[in-house]
Amino acid sequence: MSTVENGVVVTLNHRVTDIDGMLVDDGDKPIVYLHGSPEGIFPKLAAALEGKRVGESITVTLPPEDAFGAFRDELILAEPRGDFPPDLAVDTVFEGGKEGEEGTVYFRVTAIEDEHVILDANHPLAGMTLIFNATVAAIRDATPEELAQEQWRPDE
Repeated sequence: MSTVENGVVVTLNHRVTDIDGMLVDDGDKPIVYLHGSPEGIFPKLAAALEGKRVGESITVTLPPEDAFGAFRDELILAEPRGDFPPDLAVDTVFEGGKEGEEGTVYFRVTAIEDEHVILDANHPLAGMTLIFNATVAAIRDATPEELAQEQWRPDE
């Protein structure tokens, strides 16, 4: 395939900043995804990449609703300090949630107080407008397995 279209695996070199130009992702690892897959990239990025060739670049502004969503205060929790190990550290991330909930919820420890541990289940980039710069580095046909599973499969 010579252009980005549904059913191809795309490799992107990228760099992401916030609206103030602060670096969010330096792109040290390329993004590889199956174009057209629901497991791919943000829809606004996919739309901007449609029809691009190797070597072509895009710059897309992603407001929170097109990226990691709005910051939600209700996802900040204060839990009893005694429920956590003594060596707990700020920025520790762990899985949590109640039985029966769909999906995995990740909590990040944002503060440790005498009586409580403050947890945040927001994505670290929630509420941020992101500027996504990308260059198409490679395009190849997806394998039948990748198409059937609707996602890119890394080489084993």
